[in-house]
This record gives sequence, C-alpha cells and structure tokens, in this order.
Amino acid sequence: MNSFQLSRLLFWAAILFLASLALKPWLEDLFVSMQAEPRPVAARGALADDEQATIEIFRTASPSVAYIATTAPLTSPWSRNLTQVRRGTGSGVVWDRDGHIVTNWHVIEEARTARVGLADGRTYNARFIGASPEHDLAVLRIGASAARLQPAIIGASGDLSVGQKVLAIGNPFGFDYSLTTGVVSALDRTIMSELAGEVHGLIQTDAAVNPGNSGGPLLDSAGRLIGINTAIYSPSGSFSGIGFAVPVDTVNRVVPQLIAHGEYVRPRLGIFGDDDIGGPVLEELGLDGVLVLRVEPQSPADRAGLQGTRITGSGDIVPGDVIQRLDGEPVTSMRELIDSLERYSAGDTVTLDVLRNGTQKSLEVTLGGSYGDLD
Repeated sequence: MNSFQLSRLLFWAAILFLASLALKPWLEDLFVSMQAEPRPVAARGALADDEQATIEIFRTASPSVAYIATTAPLTSPWSRNLTQVRRGTGSGVVWDRDGHIVTNWHVIEEARTARVGLADGRTYNARFIGASPEHDLAVLRIGASAARLQPAIIGASGDLSVGQKVLAIGNPFGFDYSLTTGVVSALDRTIMSELAGEVHGLIQTDAAVNPGNSGGPLLDSAGRLIGINTAIYSPSGSFSGIGFAVPVDTVNRVVPQLIAHGEYVRPRLGIFGDDDIGGPVLEELGLDGVLVLRVEPQSPADRAGLQGTRITGSGDIVPGDVIQRLDGEPVTSMRELIDSLERYSAGDTVTLDVLRNGTQKSLEVTLGGSYGDLD
C-alpha cells in the first residue's frame, strides 16, 4: 500500500469516526426508544387519616355549596336603553330545602340578576329575599326541588379556638368547587367594609380565600358550617394569608330574620350613649361602663326604669344610670354594649347591672326590635 492509499484510508477512517460520534446520541436515543416501557407503579398504600378526613368532608359538604353569577345594569352612553353585563361571581351556601341560598351582601349588591348553580350542574334564576349589609349577609331563593337541595350542616362558632383546622370551599376566580385548608388564625376581628363601615366579631383564617370565595362556607374538621367567607386582607387583591369569615352564630341569628322579614331586626334597648361625651364624665368619676345620656320614651329601657342624664334648673348636670354589665358580662363602652346586644334577638330578656347615684341596681329589660341604628 503506497502513501496515497494510506492517506485515503486514514481520511475515510477519520470521517467514519466523526460520523459515529455525531450519530451516537441519535443511535442511543433510537435504542432507548425501542426499549421504552411504562415505569412500574409503586403501591400507594392507605391514605393518611387526615387526608381521608379532608376528602370525606369535601365529598359530603360540596353539594351544599352554590355558584353565583350576577349581572349589573348598564346604561349605554349612546342611548337610554338599559342593558345587562356580567358583573362577577361568588359563592353561596344552601341553607334549607325551601331553596334559600346564603351569600355575602357584597356579592349581589347592585346586581340586576343572579343565577345560582348547584353541584349537580343545574342553574337557576335567583330571587332576592333580604340582606343585612352591616353583617355582609344576603339571602337568595331558587326554585329547585327539595330533593336537589342539600342544606349545610350547621355548627357553632362560639367555642372555636385559635389553631383549629378549617376548610373553605368556593369558586375563586370562577374555578368552581375549589377546596383550601388552614387554621383559625384569630377570633373576634374587626375590619372596615365599604358597605357597612366596621364589621365586628369575624373569624380570621389562613385558609386561602380569593375573589369568588366570598359567600362560601368555612367548615370545621367535622364538616360543619362555622362561618361564611367574606373578605381578604390583601394589597394586591389576591389572597396573602389573611381571610375573614362571618361566624355561623351570627349567620344563624340573622338569616332567619332575613327570610322572615327581608331585613335584620336589630335588638334594641332604646337608650342614647356616646363614648366621646360619656367617657370623660365616667373617667372623672372613676367609673367604667356606659353612661346613659337619654332614654327614649316608651322604649324597652324606659319601661324597665332606666334613667338618663339630666340638667337641673340651675344648670347642673346629673349623670344618668351607668350600665356596667349585661347578663353578668362587663361592658366598658357603647361599642361593647352594641356588640353584646348583637348576641340576642328582639324579644329576649336581659339583665342590666347599673350604677345609679352610687347604688347598684339590676334591671330586667325585654329587648325591642329596630330596623335602624342599634341603641
């Protein structure tokens, strides 16, 4: 073999070597693909007890959750024709087999129409029944048959503890029947509402609550309704770890009145008090409580014998009764008195411990009812 032939042989050997290097990954992929099979599935084993419990809660509670879509009136700028546009979505809770659906007032506020969807996929036109904006609660009614309605199981919120497990079911961003879990983060929270000013006594939770969850249920680990999700605290408008719910004890007191009367009948004493006015007077006297400034004639307080503050003919101010306890619970401000009365209903009888001219008295008052401000 001469040198020319040797050079050609080496040249083609080099070409073949480089070609093999280039083709090696492809050949390996071809070989692997020819051998590819599904991976063997490892046995899962039993679900953990808490997982099984969560799955069961969702299975049993989700049929009690409703999907709410609303439309709002819109007047065209080019005409006087009233049209309807999609306004938003929210959640609701099936309250009873008569078709009543509980949701937030802000979900349906200013809505022209509302449609309610149930877990079986059917949707219904809803009729407005009543609302209590100060509690951010509203009631709708749909024409579904009793057989298609599964009312929520009602729990209690008065005995909740921080750290308890909670679950929220709703329709965040329109993704219906979404489940989130968390704990009770705090109790008796107060937030500001654009509709009703301060809203008191709320449950705080870290279970994710986003737009669309409003009006849906907050459940305990037994699957009982303990609150109606109402708001989030978030600069961005999405969940950031703090959500709030109206306690079910409040819901269970307000909703029957909305069904019966269309609005909330507030328990009422019939007194006028003002912490800015009465507070300095009590501070000067070294007393805690609520100074009764005025008693409305023929009111429950008047019939029970409460006395208001008066001015003598010589211009001296004679302080009225100082309410210090309601059914044995101390009250130190008008706000506390109002919050305490909210636990009762019109027609209930309560005991007021008052201080009158240095003498302690106990007076029984049968609460009246009012659609206006509570006093």
